[in-house]
Amino acid sequence: MSAPGSAAPQPSLRHVVLPVEHGGWAFLLEPILLGLLLAFSRAGLLIAVAALAGYVARQPLRLFVMDRRRGRRYPRTALAERAFAACALAGALALAAAVRLAPHAFLLPLALAAPLAALSLALDLGRRSREAAAEVSGALALGATAAAIALAGGWRTGPALALWVILAARTLPTVLYVRARLRLDRREPARIAAALAAHALALVLVATLAVRGPAPWMAAAAIALLTLRCAYGLSPLRPALTTARIGISELAFGLVTVLATAWGFARGL
Repeated sequence: MSAPGSAAPQPSLRHVVLPVEHGGWAFLLEPILLGLLLAFSRAGLLIAVAALAGYVARQPLRLFVMDRRRGRRYPRTALAERAFAACALAGALALAAAVRLAPHAFLLPLALAAPLAALSLALDLGRRSREAAAEVSGALALGATAAAIALAGGWRTGPALALWVILAARTLPTVLYVRARLRLDRREPARIAAALAAHALALVLVATLAVRGPAPWMAAAAIALLTLRCAYGLSPLRPALTTARIGISELAFGLVTVLATAWGFARGL
């Protein structure tokens, strides 16, 4: 509460709109970049806008839900409500425009991702956003964006869904790796075996797709690189890195994965 006669502090739109967890931006932008690199279209661009609007809407939604649960209204509450309404409207309009421009097949991966997005949102609103289940479900849901953009660009269902699988093979093991790496650096117990097993299974999955045709071998090579990164990063030989530097390195690994996958699809490698 402000002191009598003092002006209430004005909330910052940046703090109301931008998510606190910055790592989620990579899991949003990687599928958008991959989809648009491989199957750029006006409908695909609109799907990217809808995904961005939906992602940005999460933070203001969480803020005004928290304020309502407290039974209080702060200067930020009204701003959060307006920001959420604007993001929801922008996302709905972009998705509706995409429906008018492209075959409705692109709605399939979005429908499949809806339960994952709902789980992530429920955990987020329950103040459990830092749990592994919330991070994994949210990242997996965002990966469907690449498949939707590809389908909107005229891709067949199999290769389009393979994009989602490749991104899942990138995101799920990465969440486990980063969580284990941060715990090790804090000298806390870490689930090293789980992170290594997740990477190994991801590599087998993408390699199997490459053998059968829906995915390029370059995608399998990228997942192999992530597996080596995990083995080294969780070993006693790992260098000491700050949380920020780990985050930056993961952005680089994500970009390499996207570019290698796009190149592999484009060149048939």
